[in-house]
Amino acid sequence: MWLRVYLKCHCIVHDVFRALVPEPHERIPIAGINTLYLLFPLLPLIYMGYLARRPDTFTLRLLLLPLVVAVAVGTYFRFMWTEPHHNIYNWGQGLLAEAISAKAIDFAWRKEGMLKIDEVRPGVARNPDAVKANGDAHAKLVTSDPAPPTLAWLYDALEVILSNRGLGWKFGIGIHVPREERSLERNSFLFATLISFVGNYMIFDLLESLIKLVPDVGTPHGGTIFKAELPFFYRYALSTAIHVATGSCILAAFKLFYDLITIFAVLLLGSSPSAWPPVLDHPWQSDSLHIFWSKRWHQILREIFFVFGGFFGKIIAGKFGMLFGTFIGSGLYHEFAAYALGRGFDTIVPLFFALQAPLLLCEKVWYKYTGYRVGGLYGRLWVYFCIIILGQPLSNSWHRRGLGGGLMLPPSLSPARQFIIPSVRHSLDSTDILEFIVGST
Repeated sequence: MWLRVYLKCHCIVHDVFRALVPEPHERIPIAGINTLYLLFPLLPLIYMGYLARRPDTFTLRLLLLPLVVAVAVGTYFRFMWTEPHHNIYNWGQGLLAEAISAKAIDFAWRKEGMLKIDEVRPGVARNPDAVKANGDAHAKLVTSDPAPPTLAWLYDALEVILSNRGLGWKFGIGIHVPREERSLERNSFLFATLISFVGNYMIFDLLESLIKLVPDVGTPHGGTIFKAELPFFYRYALSTAIHVATGSCILAAFKLFYDLITIFAVLLLGSSPSAWPPVLDHPWQSDSLHIFWSKRWHQILREIFFVFGGFFGKIIAGKFGMLFGTFIGSGLYHEFAAYALGRGFDTIVPLFFALQAPLLLCEKVWYKYTGYRVGGLYGRLWVYFCIIILGQPLSNSWHRRGLGGGLMLPPSLSPARQFIIPSVRHSLDSTDILEFIVGST
C-alpha cells in the first residue's frame, strides 16, 4: 500500500514539475510578441512586495505565494531562446525565476512583513530620526530616500524587492558593508562610479573575449577546460587560467552592473550616495574562507540562499544546519538555473558549494586546537587552493554547457574584439615575418 502511495505521489510531483518546467524540446521559442511574456512574472512579485510593506497582509501573502512562484518558474522555464549563442539567456531566466521565487517566499513567511531596522510595523518607525547602516565599524550611514507621495505604493514595492543585501532592513542585520573609498559628495561620487564602470567594462570585455579564443570552450556548444591532448603542466595551467578568468569575469560583471544601477539611482532618481556602498570588498585579498564568503565576496544573494536552504537547515540542526543549508541552497540555486540550458543537471555544482561548509568547519577546528585563526600568507594560499584549485570542476561544468560561448557583449561593443586582439595578432604576425626574414638572411 505504501509503495502505491509513494508511486502516486511521485507521479503527481513529476507531472507538476513538468507542467512548470517542460522538457527542452517542448519549450516555446522566444520570438516577437513572446518576449513581452518575460515581463509578466514581475507583476505579481511587485504586488507581493507591496503587500509585504503593508500591515495585516500575512494571510493574503501566503495565498498569493503559489501563484507568484508558479508564474515565475512556469514562464522563465517555458519560453526558450533557441539560437545557440543566446542559450546563456536561458540561464539568466532560470536565475531570475529562482530569485523571484525566493523573494516571494521571504515576503510571505514573515508574519509582520518586511521591516526596516527602526520599524515596529511596516511604515511605522520606532525612531524616525535616522536609519543606521547595519554592518561593521567601517559602514557609513545608509539613508532611505522618501517615497514620492503619488507613487508611494510602487516605491515601497520596488524598494523592498531591490534591497538584496538588506541594508537598513531587519533581514540584513549583521551583514558586512564594505568600506566606502569614494567621496560621498554627489558629483565626485558619480565621477568615481563612472570611472569604475568603464574599468570594469574593459576588464569584463577583455577576459570574456580571451575565453572565447579557447577552442570548444569559447563556442556555444561548450567544451571542457581540461584539454587531454596537452601535456600535464600545460593542461592544468590552461584550466587554471580559464577558471581565474571566469571568476574575474563574474566579479567584473557584478561591479559594472552595480555601478550602472548606482549611477541611474543617484543621477536620475536622486538617491543618496551613502545608500550605494561597494558591492565587493577585494575578494582576492581574503586570507580565510570565512572572510572570503562572509565579507569580501558579494552578499547580494545572501537572503536567497537562506531561503533555499539556510533557514530550513537551522530548524533541523541549529547554526551548523544553517551553515550547510545555506551552501547547499547556493549550489541548488546555481545548478537549477543552469538546468534551463537544456543540457541536464550536473551534481558537480551543488557539491562544490556544499563542500564549502566542511572547509569552513576545518578553519574553526584549526582555531579551536591551535589558538590561531586562519590568516596571513598561508591563509591566503588556503583560500586560493579552495577556490582556484578545488573550484575548477565548477567552471568546467559551466563551460561544458556553453557558458564561454554565450553572447554577453555584441562584437560591435567590444573594444577587445575590435581593437586589442586584432592589434596583438597583427603584432605577432609582424614579428613572425621579421624573424623569418632575419632567419633567411
